[in-house]
Amino acid sequence: MTNATTRPASDYPPGGDAFRHRHLTGIAQLTPWEISYILDAAEQWVELNRSGAAKHDDRLAGLTIINAFFENSTRTLLSFEIAGKRLGADVVNMHAAQSSVKKGETLIDTAMTLNAMRADAIVIRHSASGAVQLIADKVDCPVLNAGDGRHEHPTQALLDALTIRRRLGKVEGLTIAICGDVLHSRVARSNILALTLLGNEVRVIAPATLTPPAMERMHVATFTDMDEGLKDADVVMMLRLQNERMDGAYLPSAREYHALYGLTPQRLEKAKPDAIVMHPGPMNRGVEIDSSIADDPARSTITEQVEMGVAVRMACLDILTRRQRGVPGWN
Repeated sequence: MTNATTRPASDYPPGGDAFRHRHLTGIAQLTPWEISYILDAAEQWVELNRSGAAKHDDRLAGLTIINAFFENSTRTLLSFEIAGKRLGADVVNMHAAQSSVKKGETLIDTAMTLNAMRADAIVIRHSASGAVQLIADKVDCPVLNAGDGRHEHPTQALLDALTIRRRLGKVEGLTIAICGDVLHSRVARSNILALTLLGNEVRVIAPATLTPPAMERMHVATFTDMDEGLKDADVVMMLRLQNERMDGAYLPSAREYHALYGLTPQRLEKAKPDAIVMHPGPMNRGVEIDSSIADDPARSTITEQVEMGVAVRMACLDILTRRQRGVPGWN
C-alpha cells in the first residue's frame, strides 16, 4: 500500500481509514488525501445547501455540539452554528464573556467542565496558541479548532482550498500569493500548510516586520515587494492587519501600508489575468484591499468563501462524529 506521504491526494482508503483522526486541531496533522477527503465530502453540502435540501438532513439528530468561543468571532461562530443545525444537532454557544474563565477558572478546569456536560463534539476558539489541543487532550469527544492564537485555523484553510478548487478547477500546481500580516495570522499558517501539502507554489508577501522568522522552513518564497510577489499568481490571498495583536510599531501608518501593500486594480494586473482574490474577513477596505476589487464578482471569492465555510464545517462535524454514531466502516 502507498504510504501517506506518497499516496495521491485524490486516492484515499475506504471507510474510517480515510480520516483516522479523533480531532481536527490543525492542518499539520493531515495528509494530502485526508484534505481531499474532507473537500470531497464538503462538495455534497454545497449543492444541498443551495437547493435547501440540507435543512432536512438529520444525521446528527440527538447529538449536542458546544461552540466554546473564548475569543470574539462573528462569521466563524455563525458558520459552525448553521453547520451543526443543518445536520440536525442541538447547538449550544458558549461565549467567553459569560464563562467562568473570566472569573479565574483555568483552561483545564474549563475542559473538565465541558467534558462533564457529555457533549458529542466541541468547537473551540481561543486566543492562546495550543489551548485547543490542551482541551482536546482532556475531553472524551471530538474537538474542532476554530482558531487558536497564532497557531492554526484549519477549517478556514479547508474552505479556502475548496473555494480555489471550485473556481479554478484544481487546487494543485498553482502559484498562490498570501499577502499582509502573516506574522499574526493563523489563517496564513494553516493555508501555507495545506496549500504546500497539496503541491502548490506558495509565496508570502509582507513587510519584514510582519514576516515570521525562518519562513523557508515552511517551503514558501518570501517577498517584501508586492509587485514582484504578485507576478503571474493564480490566487491572491489578502490578510487583514491584526492591530489587536500588535504590541509594537510594526507599521508607520495604515496609509503608508496601503501604498506599499494594498491590493489595487493596478497592482492586481501583475497577477495572471484570471487570478482570483481571496480574503478571510473581516476586511479593512482601503487598507489591505480596495473596494473595487473586493466587490468584483469576476475576481473576488470573498462571499463564496463564506458559503464554502458552512459546507466544510458540515463535512468536518459529520466526519468526526461518525465513529460515535456507529457509521458502518468507522468503528
